[in-house]
Amino acid sequence: MNSNVENLPPQVLRLVYKEVSALAADPPEGIKIYPSDEDITELHTAIEGPEGTPFAGGIFRMRLVLGKDFPAVPPKGYFLTKIFHPNVGHKGEICVNVLKRDWKAELGLRHVLLTIKCLLIHPNPESALNEEAGRLLLEDYAEYASRARLLTEIHAMGGPGGTSGAPQDPNDGPQPKKHAGDPTKRAGTGAAAVAAALGNGANGASTATTTSNSSSSSSTSNVVGKKKADKKRALRRL
Repeated sequence: MNSNVENLPPQVLRLVYKEVSALAADPPEGIKIYPSDEDITELHTAIEGPEGTPFAGGIFRMRLVLGKDFPAVPPKGYFLTKIFHPNVGHKGEICVNVLKRDWKAELGLRHVLLTIKCLLIHPNPESALNEEAGRLLLEDYAEYASRARLLTEIHAMGGPGGTSGAPQDPNDGPQPKKHAGDPTKRAGTGAAAVAAALGNGANGASTATTTSNSSSSSSTSNVVGKKKADKKRALRRL
């Protein structure tokens, strides 16, 4: 989906930026926000599966997309992590009243995120996008919960047989390459260590110089002593 940054008025973009920044600094409980510096009209989040539901223990990635008519028109919500839920379609689209007829511009994005989280606790089978999930929820909750839990384990949990739903932390990715040519940037070598090493080298050089000077002085003394002895022998001959 294309960005709508260029389609939104500057005052709306400022309000969106302010709200997204506030959400990132103080997110709702159980929800992490991953704002994009490149496209403020698409907000990525990760929602923890609520305890006491078939989604407990899972991390579900989701995104909100702000259209060109936002905030007059509600954002669109999509689950990026596969989930078995009556109100989530096969392509991840979310059906909830706050994103449709109950939308009001003053509600804001925080309200939307909290409503979607509540939807994991209280599904609404009457407005089901996934008809099979809606039917099982009404007729056979045990089977519904079993199916929902299975997909949670497969798609929303880390470890063998599953993939974590949370966006990857930047620190988990490839790290910057080490600078082999610069000793101050090598792994395990700090600036202090380098300075100490350089200091030892300087001391070594100083010691070498002192030793050299001492050797030179000793050699000079030997020459002078030899000349004096030769002079004494010459005087004796006279």
